[in-house]
Parts: sequence; structure tokens; C-alpha cells
Amino acid sequence: MVEWSGIARRIRVPLGFAFAAFYLWIARPSWKSIAIGTLIAIPGIVLRALASGHVKKNEELTTAGPYAYTRNPLYLGSLTMAIGFALAARSIWVLIVIVLMFFVIYLPVIRSEEVFLRSTFPAFEEYARSVPRLLPRARAFSRAPGAFSRQLYWQHREYNAALGSVALITALVAKLVWGSH
Repeated sequence: MVEWSGIARRIRVPLGFAFAAFYLWIARPSWKSIAIGTLIAIPGIVLRALASGHVKKNEELTTAGPYAYTRNPLYLGSLTMAIGFALAARSIWVLIVIVLMFFVIYLPVIRSEEVFLRSTFPAFEEYARSVPRLLPRARAFSRAPGAFSRQLYWQHREYNAALGSVALITALVAKLVWGSH
């Protein structure tokens, strides 16, 4: 039997594209909502960029950079971006779908990733006791050396989050400009 977390992992990206179409259809942006939403989304984009420059997926347990504060900075960055885009859209339906997607898709994926990390990296238990799953603590995990790697950032293609965000904001602006005539 295939576990839901495996299905969720496979459908999250295609579901994201389908959600983008729904998002643009239902969005009712204003200049103010676009500005506020963008200001909230930017820290999420930056967090994802910083996290991607530290993580060596499946090779080592990453505890440096944003991973010293939260075990899932990439997902926290995505969630922050999603909240910003929900505000930009001015739609309660967008917010409801985002919350549902987080609990139905992303939380099971996070949990299954933790199972993998526990079985692969013995140090994960201590790390998990010291660093929260999603919402960061003010104090960093103490054993977290490491520097941001521009090479990892490019390797993980994290620039796509920034490009996608620019495209989405541009689409909202276009909808606002040409949709009001």
C-alpha cells in the first residue's frame, strides 16, 4: 500500500501549478494588497534562498544557517510566501486552500522526511530535540557551523522561487490593470 506522504510528495508540485491557475482566477487584488502581500512574501523568498545555500540533500544533516533555528526553513519560507500571496489576492478561498494544502500535503511530507532523516542521520534526534519543526526559536542550535554556498543555491535552482514570485505578482498587477477596464 502506498502511503499518503509518498503521494503528497509526488503531487505537491503539479498541485501547486493547478493552484496557481485557481489563484489567478479567484484573486481580486488591489494596489495595497499587492504591496502588502509582496512585503510579506519577500522574507519567505529570502529564507528559502538562504536555506538552499546550506542544505546538502540526502548527504548530511544540515544544521547551519536557517536550519539552526527551524528544521524546515524551506517549508517555512514557502508558507510565508503563500501567506503573502494570499493577502495579495484578497481572497478568503485562497487562504483556506493554502491552509488545507499545508495540513494535507506539506505536513505529511515533513513527517515522512523526518522519518528518513532519523533513519539516515543518528544526530537527528538531538537536533530535533533542540530545534523546532517549523516556527523558529530566537536562540540558534549551538552546533551549527557552516557558511552559505552560492553553488548549492544554484544547484537547488532556488532562484525559481524568486522568478515564480515575480511572475505571480506581475500576473496580479496585469489582472488589476487590465481587469478593471
